[in-house]
This record gives sequence, C-alpha cells and structure tokens, in this order.
Amino acid sequence: MTKQRRDTVDQGKFYEEPIDPYLPTIGNRGYRVSRYELDLTYKVASNRLAGKATVTAATTTIRPRFSFDLAQTLIVSKVSVNGSRAAKYSHRHGKLTVTPSQKIPAGGALSVTVQYAGTPKPIRGPWGEVGWEELTEGALVASQPNGAASWFPCDDHPSSKASYQISVTTDSPYFVVANGVLVRKQTRASQTTWVYEQTEPMASYLATVQIGPYRRWQVGRDTPVPMHAVLPARLRTPFEHDFARQPEMMQTFVRLFGPYPFADYTVVVTDDELEIPIEAQGISVFGANHCDGRRGSERLVAHELAHQWFGNSLTLGSWRDIWLHEGFACYAEWLWSENSGGPSAQEIAAQVHRTQSGLPYDLVLGDPGPKLMFDDRVYKRGALTLHAVRTELGDDNFFALLRRWTAKHRHGTVTTEDFTDLAAHFTDRSLRPLWEAWLADTTLPRAGV
Repeated sequence: MTKQRRDTVDQGKFYEEPIDPYLPTIGNRGYRVSRYELDLTYKVASNRLAGKATVTAATTTIRPRFSFDLAQTLIVSKVSVNGSRAAKYSHRHGKLTVTPSQKIPAGGALSVTVQYAGTPKPIRGPWGEVGWEELTEGALVASQPNGAASWFPCDDHPSSKASYQISVTTDSPYFVVANGVLVRKQTRASQTTWVYEQTEPMASYLATVQIGPYRRWQVGRDTPVPMHAVLPARLRTPFEHDFARQPEMMQTFVRLFGPYPFADYTVVVTDDELEIPIEAQGISVFGANHCDGRRGSERLVAHELAHQWFGNSLTLGSWRDIWLHEGFACYAEWLWSENSGGPSAQEIAAQVHRTQSGLPYDLVLGDPGPKLMFDDRVYKRGALTLHAVRTELGDDNFFALLRRWTAKHRHGTVTTEDFTDLAAHFTDRSLRPLWEAWLADTTLPRAGV
C-alpha cells in the first residue's frame, strides 16, 4: 500500500484527509524534504534548547502555505523562505504554518529557515512520552513514532526521508552523539560544537541527539563495520562483558541479511536506567540497567542491531506495517540464538506459539490499529510469520529473500505488499493462504511451528 493523500471540498471548506490514520495529526502535504540542517545550542543545567533549522525541499503542488510539525513547547522567533528576510507564520496545535510572500510553482525549490528556542519536553501520546528527554545529567532523544517535533520543525512521517546535518553546541565536559559521521568538533572557551553528517536518507523519528558524561571506545578490531561504544567510564567493564559478542552478532547479521547499510554503528549507554532500549539510525541507546554483568539483555542487543536493516534502512511507508520493523527485529533475536549456540529458531517459535495461543485473538498483524501497533503480539506474531515463511521456502530461499529484500529497498520506503510480492519470486507455490492466515486474520495459525 502506498501512502494515500486525498483532498476534498465540502460546502466551500477545504479538508485534507490524514496522511496516516494511525497518527492523523502528523505529516504534511505539498513538499518533499531532501535535507535538514540543524544548528542547536543546548544548556544541560537548565534544559534549554535554541535552534536554527533549515529545511530544504521541493514542492509537489502549488499551495498558499506549507506546514511543519513542531511542538508548542518551542517558541518560534523568525521564519524565512527562500532567502527572504521574514515570512508570515503561525504556530498552533503542533503545526508551524508558513506563508511564502510569493507562490512557489510545483517542482520549485522550498528552503525554510526557522529560528526557535524553549524548554524541550517529550510529546505525550497513546504510547507514552516520546522525543527530547532530560536525563539526570544530559539528554536523550527517542522519537518513535512522532517525537521528532519535540526538538525541530519537520515533516514527521516515516515515509519522508532526508539527509541531515546536526550541529550541537553544549558545555565542554559533555559528549554529544548524533546520527552519521562526526565531521567537525571545535572547542571554544567552555563550550564544544559537534557536527555530524548523515548522508543516507533518514526518517525524522530516527534522528537523534545523545548528550551525557560519556567516553567513546572502539568495539572489536576485525569487524566488517566500524563499531563504537559511548558510555560513562564506570560502565565500561560490565559493558565489555555484556556486549562482548556484538562483533560476532554483526558478522552473523551481515551474512544473513546482507551488507550493513550505514557507515558505522554506535551503542550509547546512558548513566540513567531506561525501561527499554531505543533505536536510531546508526545508533542504539541502552540504559545503565542493560549492563548487568550477566548478558541479561543480549537478545535486546540483537534486536536493536537488526533494526539498522529493518526499520532504519528499510522504513515503513505507513504505521499499519509496523510488523516489518518489529517482527523482523524480533526474528533476528531468534536467529542470533540459533547461530550462537542457543535454542534454535524452531524451538523458540514453538515456545512462543504456545504462549501466544493463550492470548486474546483481537489483533490483525497486517493492520493492528494505533492502540495495538506496539503490542508485544505484533513483535512475536511478526516473528512467527517470518518463521512460517522460512518453513515454507526452506533456508536457502528464505535467506536469499531477506538479502534481496534489504538490497532492493536499501535506504527506501517499504510496504507489506512489497514484501509479499517479492517473496512470491522465491517459490512456485502460492503464498496467499500463508499471508491471509498470518497477516489478515486474528486467529493464530498453526503453520510454520
């Protein structure tokens, strides 16, 4: 399914249907972003953020005004369009609406610069609070699904992918991590500016900034991908034990899923405890509680690493297809177990199936609805679906399918239909009964376990 956008006119009033019914207030029409340049200054002690964001886009239709997602906790002081000194704007209900002085033709260049400041806070929604979050000493950003607007103006829909430059200036004792490659670091007096360049297209919810009393270490030596750890010095010893098999994990996933899609991979461990780990493009963020000295979170280490392929490189086009992220990452946990001396995926699938059979049958995996899209059954049933496909295709065809899937849609936007259509090329038998049973029915199938 492609993202549907339809406008209607009724009794002289102009209505626009939601871009994504799961999050009807996010996303914007009339342009496609190609690049964000974010120049941020953050004061850790007061949790004060000042920013200048330049959004470069191409218009898709002629419109009198354009909107961006931006939380009301951030106060806009100036907006310019295509180099103009100032442009008219309004900022209400989480939307920054900008009116250019002259209409821009379809296919025209749109460059919007926004200056803003405020005390950033997470955005509250049905799935908790997401976005910019203050830590005991520092900050983190965890934006899935709609928290990017808590710290910069954006088109906050996952199908809107762009390159980024993220510059953060903060107090010199603190270490800053953002997406991409660190291209410049400059210290002046008591402040340091960190500039990161993310060249591969990225969805706004995967953009991140991590600030804390951290140090950076290299992880492993002979790895197919440069890997680093950023964490407080006190956690280095437990980290080196708990994350010791991460290089082997990377090698396994490169073999099973195809080439790693980004320049490098960084794990951040905060000094605070976190309920769950967080994925961002090229980065995973864990809490101090995930360094327990017993490798108690190793399946989560595998899960977050797998998201670099499934979710970050290949990103869903609508939130109804969330199983393409979470089901694949969950199945990667099982594959890591199978390839590292633990229970096989078949053994885990059998156990998970028994557990799932005792849960309510009120979820459609292919369209779970906004209330259930992060339900654990989406993760587990998604993994079971992939195991059923593996059983049907056989190992050679199944892993060839995964590698073809990640190569064909590298850095792109994907749908469930894209995956089911591609899978059809790896067997002579119809997979329609399998898809209908696993993706379209609430009943838990028996196939594949």
